[in-house]
Amino acid sequence: MELRALGNSGIKVSPLGLGTVKIGRNQQVKYPKQFQLPDDNAVRNLFSIARDCGINLIDTAPAYGSSMQRLGKLLPKNQAWVIVSKVGEFFEQGKSRFDFSYATTIRTVEESLQTLKRDVLDVVLIHSDGNDLEILENEGAPDALRELKERGLIRAHGLSIKTANGGLRAVTEMDVIMCTCNPAYPDEIPVIEAAKENNCGILIKKGLQSGHTDSIEQSLKFIFAQAGVSSLIVGTINPDHLQQNVSALEQILS
Repeated sequence: MELRALGNSGIKVSPLGLGTVKIGRNQQVKYPKQFQLPDDNAVRNLFSIARDCGINLIDTAPAYGSSMQRLGKLLPKNQAWVIVSKVGEFFEQGKSRFDFSYATTIRTVEESLQTLKRDVLDVVLIHSDGNDLEILENEGAPDALRELKERGLIRAHGLSIKTANGGLRAVTEMDVIMCTCNPAYPDEIPVIEAAKENNCGILIKKGLQSGHTDSIEQSLKFIFAQAGVSSLIVGTINPDHLQQNVSALEQILS
């Protein structure tokens, strides 16, 4: 897969990224079937297959259970992975807690660097609770991320949105947006269009509807028909599914 520019961040990413919630958390997730967390050997194998398939992008978050700890332990350090992490949401005692304050954002990124065993995080997104505009206008997280970027601890900052209005605002202020796009939910396509106009990187979540899509091929065609999409994040712990997704996307992009 040919790497794509992530807006004007200077980062290049594979058009398919690997979401890692399933390696760290199996509570309160929206996938159609229950699953067990894979062991370390299975996770290493998944990373190896992803790399062999041309994937260089991995998505994680503090809210993904033990995902970040396992990435820090198991992800090969001699390979140039692009890591997308997040701030703002924490998963504790079976439910989410949100904190978008300046101090918590700074502390979260510093702790994430230690956990992931990295000197710099490539992309850090605010993990929205649905109040996108409130976060952008009245919380300390956006300023904290800008400061962390100036300090050289992160390369790009952004927002994982829940509303089109929030996305339209974020693309004028941030480097990257993560939005939902699939045939059953076209509501945020105006955000994708605005992001492209502003040279803002575009990451897609829930493109396969958390495993509920009727057709992977149709979903992929729909997503990559949108100009400017940098990468689709798909979470899986099944090597066969990963390879099938890569094959289907390669056919569509070719």
